[in-house]
Amino acid sequence: MNVFVNEQTLEIAPDCNIEELLEALDKPLQGTAVAVNQNILSRSLWSDYSLQEGDHISLFQAIAGG
Repeated sequence: MNVFVNEQTLEIAPDCNIEELLEALDKPLQGTAVAVNQNILSRSLWSDYSLQEGDHISLFQAIAGG
């Protein structure tokens, strides 16, 4: 199945969730923010959210400050 991660096409397993995607991309779970189809997804939902064909995922590095 194909999804778009930061505008790059990526082939993933059909039952992949957000946590699995981040691990496959070698991205840290801590300090990362995720939006799926332009909606920020709470970290508590990452393991339950199954990605769908054509989803657009944006990954951000959370930065503290003001």
